[in-house]
This record gives sequence, C-alpha cells and structure tokens, in this order.
Amino acid sequence: MKSVGVNKKIRNIAIIAHVDHGKTTLVDSMLKLSGIFRQSEDVERVMDSLELERERGITIAAKNCALTYKGVKINILDTPGHADFGGEVERALSMVDGAILLVDASEGPLPQTRFVLQKALQSNLALILCINKIDRKDARPNEVLDEVYDLLIELDASEQQLDCPVLYTIGKTGVCKKSLSEEDQDLTLLFDAILEHIPAPSFDPSAPFQMLVSDLGYSDYLGRLAIGKVFNGRVKANETLVCIGEEKTVTLKVSKLQVYEGMEVNEVKEVEAGDIVVLSGIEEVKIGDTIATKANPKALPRIQVDEPTVSMLFSINTSPFAGREGKYVQSRKIRERLLKETLLNVAIRIEETEDKDAFIVKGRGEFQLAVLVETMRREGFELCVGRPKVIFKKEGDMLLEPMERVFIDCEEMFMGVVTEKLSLRKGRMQNLVNNGKGRVRLEFLIPSRGLIGYRDEFLTDTKGTGIMHSLYVGYGEYTGEIPSRFTGALVADREGVAVAYALFNLEPRGQLFVRPGDMVYEGMIIGEHNRANDLDVNPCKAKKLTNLRAAGKDDAVILTPVLPMTVERALHFIRDDEMVEVTPKSIRLRKVVLSAQKRHALASKAKKQILN
Repeated sequence: MKSVGVNKKIRNIAIIAHVDHGKTTLVDSMLKLSGIFRQSEDVERVMDSLELERERGITIAAKNCALTYKGVKINILDTPGHADFGGEVERALSMVDGAILLVDASEGPLPQTRFVLQKALQSNLALILCINKIDRKDARPNEVLDEVYDLLIELDASEQQLDCPVLYTIGKTGVCKKSLSEEDQDLTLLFDAILEHIPAPSFDPSAPFQMLVSDLGYSDYLGRLAIGKVFNGRVKANETLVCIGEEKTVTLKVSKLQVYEGMEVNEVKEVEAGDIVVLSGIEEVKIGDTIATKANPKALPRIQVDEPTVSMLFSINTSPFAGREGKYVQSRKIRERLLKETLLNVAIRIEETEDKDAFIVKGRGEFQLAVLVETMRREGFELCVGRPKVIFKKEGDMLLEPMERVFIDCEEMFMGVVTEKLSLRKGRMQNLVNNGKGRVRLEFLIPSRGLIGYRDEFLTDTKGTGIMHSLYVGYGEYTGEIPSRFTGALVADREGVAVAYALFNLEPRGQLFVRPGDMVYEGMIIGEHNRANDLDVNPCKAKKLTNLRAAGKDDAVILTPVLPMTVERALHFIRDDEMVEVTPKSIRLRKVVLSAQKRHALASKAKKQILN
C-alpha cells in the first residue's frame, strides 16, 4: 500500500460565499485576532486591494494571506462571490483542502452561494458552515441553516460534508459561537474548527517536487511570479527546475522563494509539501502549468474552468477625438494588455480578427468584461468596445445558447411589470413565492442574451427596491429573436460643442446623455430617442441673436440633470450597430458608421434586399 504523508503544520482554506455576505470582513477580524493587526487598528476590507473592489464593495480577484494559530500556519484565500469571476474561484479552490461557507443569516443561500458551493463540492473539500450577520434585525438563522442543508442535499454533498460543523458569526465585530443561546465569543472557535475539521495537506513522501501554478503575479524587481500549492516534495532557492506547459517544457532556475505571512510575502530558503509558495525567476509560465524537478518532470492535472459564454469586440478608437485623452491608443498596446489579462485570468480568452486593429475577447459574463474595460481605462487605455454577444453552439442541426436561472426579490406591486419584461426576453417562470409580507420571490429560466441590458431597466421598473441575481446553468435550445431595445438614438449630425439652447429644444425628443459644453462629433449618440427610430440632430445649434428684446424672452434655460455614463450602463444600452468609446476621461456612445450619409445609404440597401 502506498504511504501518504501529512503536513500537520499547515492548513489551506478558502472562504466562499455569495456577494456581500461578509467574506472579506470576516478575514479582517481573523487577521486582527491573530495579531497581524492591532485590535484598535481601523482595518476595513484589507483583502480588497483593487480600487474597483473598494468602490463596488465586491471581491473581483482571489487573494491570499496567512496567519499562525497554535503553531499551525493557516493559508487563507478570499474568493469572489460573483459567478462572472468563477475562474478566480476555480483557481483558488485548486490550492486548498477545505472551505468556510459563509451564508447571510437573513438572505440565506442565494444563486452565487449555489455556484461557489458546487465548485467546492466538486473539488471534494471539507466544509465549515458559518451563518454570518446574526445581529441583523431580520436575521432568521434557524431557517437559513435548513435552507443550506437542503442545498447541500440537492448538490449531492457527501455524508462528511453534510456533517460539517456549524458556527454562528458576526464577521464585523469578530463574534463566533456554536449555538445561538451561547454568550458571544471571539473567533477562537473558528480557528479551533479549522484545525480540527480541515484536513492537513497530504503528499506522497517518495514523489519528487511538484507545484501547480494557480495564480500569476508581477514584481518590478523580480519579474514574473508563479503562485501555487506544493503538492509533493521540497524545493530550495536557486534549484534548477522545469515548467511543464500545455505545449512545451522549459528549464528554469528559481531566483527567489517566498511564502505568505500575514498580508506580506517573505523570503525563505526551502519550502515543503502543502504550503502555498511564490516562485520568481520564471518568465514563460501560465496558470495550470506544473513546476517539477528536471530529473523527474511529471505534470499534475491542469485546472479545469468553465467555457466562456459571452464575447465582445475590442478595437482601437476610430472617433474624431481619438488620441486626445488616452495614454495607450495603439492596437499593439491593447493586444499586449489583453494577452496579459489571459495570463492572469483563466476565464478570459482572446481571438484575433481579420481586422488587425480589433480583437474578440471572450469571458464568463458581461459584468466580467465590463470590469476589464473599466480597469483598462483607469490604466490609461483608449479603445472602442462593441455590444456583448452570447456564444452559440451547434449540436447536429440544433442551435444552442447559454441559459441562466434568474432569482428576483421585489415588491408585490412590481411583479406584473417584471414578469412582462422577462417574458418579452424569452424568460419562463419556474417558481413564485409570496410570503404575504408585501414582497415576492420569482424564479425564471432565461437565455443569457435576454439579460443583456435588462439590469438597469429592472432597477428603474422596481424603483430601486428590487434585487436580482442570476446563475449560469448551461446550454439550452435557441429560443428565437429577442428585441434588444425598443427606443432609437439621438445622433449628433456634426462636430462641435453642445449648447444649452439646442439641448433644451431636444429634451422633448428623449433622454439626453450630454451636458452643455461637452464636445460632440458626427455619429456620436447624445441621447435616447422616445421612438423606435434613430434621429439625426444638431446639439450645437445656438440661439439666433436679434436686436429685439421682450420680457421673458431671455429667461435662463433649465435642463434636466444628466446621469453620469458608466461602462456597464453604456454596454447595456448599445445595439449591434453601435459602440462605446472608452477613454480615461470620457465614456461616449457612438454609431459604428459615423457618417449619417453612409448610414442612410446602408439602411436603404438593406431595405431593398429585404423587399427583393
């Protein structure tokens, strides 16, 4: 029988949960208790280091930290809760042996809880269940616990996973207890549960060094960094190893060995099996590669991630204002940045097009791609992006498309409008729960393309009180054409500066996107038309001056305030013949064909072809 070694000095654990159920806040309290931060120190969501994460209050990239408790090192991975960042979850789970499942004591298990839990169960991880935020006024911990057990049974959890320890927590104040009737205690109970119920990493004592690359980083001083778990063997700094990729094997020399200690990485001379390590000195490395000894190179199974379901066109900025506001405008720079993203994010793919200045980027969802666009514009890139499109599949003669399960919580009075809008988008109601307290829970099965552009509409329809979550469920049969937008666009017919007088006269035509003083150009969309057709307008028209004066003639023009345009709102609005121009300073909507004359000629040609 093959002997198995166990490294009892280490535990590797991921924290998984739905968005906003308190993962990152719980990690803050764990770091405080372990002494990495002083109890008096004001620490808030320290793991959300990206500017976008702090703004939106969500985790986008999985991140590592480590603490020591009773002489045992605990490596903690904080994972995203949004399904669009599922590649980050899969990547993180490849490094751990257990997971803390965090569920809000009021909201209970939600769609992304199902998503991240399913990934953990597929990886056969040991679980610790934490019912979090038990101090909420609307907390219902006992019902939520039953709902979690129902979900575990539904997802075919093993007996061991069903028998997981249950703790009740308040992540923000660092409270943890085994039952609701107990007095509040600190997170020591959680640390004890980790040591007792999460298995220590196991390894083959006779096997040579093997490490699976689960993440990549970059240092200005050390170059490319490979991050991953050591599955077998030991490694020393300056040792000669090989990187086993999908296509080739490259020899490398490790220049520096680092491990996580608190929020920092510290240099060590040797690393043993079970630890999560940061190797430098490796240039040609990708997520999923195995780093092994030169004498015995043996690859580990690569990380398997779900296929992309949405694609989007990225191209250079071709508007008359191109190059005025961005630092990086060339297609070469955009291509390099997108290729870098594919190295760091296993769920993103990039494809070349016939046009050397345009690329097709594929990902898990429109939100993930919108975050990529927003990140690039903050880095100084200037580019144009097209409408997100779902990726269809062919099986024999059948056309398949990605489907999603949508969960909606809204006030009863909005149920009619929500059902009507989703029905138009080919949504089929699967379930309806009315708790008799004025709110209803609706469940729909809908094509992914039916949700593109709907989220903003949903918030408007429910007056901002509705909650919507969606979960990708796989491919289904094509459901037919879906109307993308029932309104047209107000399109500028010339280049110039928008004038208050002109905009005031255009307001009855629709909702405006520009303010007085904004620069516009021919083909730029300056507003949403009330009717279904596009309308070419002149936003630069100034009031004619005369020498006649009358009372009330020169009253100040008062315009309706314009909502600032965001990348997501812009992507939701555009049609297939429209694009979003993104620069570090501006987000503009435009037609693909800017010239009004050319657009009208193309429309006439298309009309003739239909008639013939």
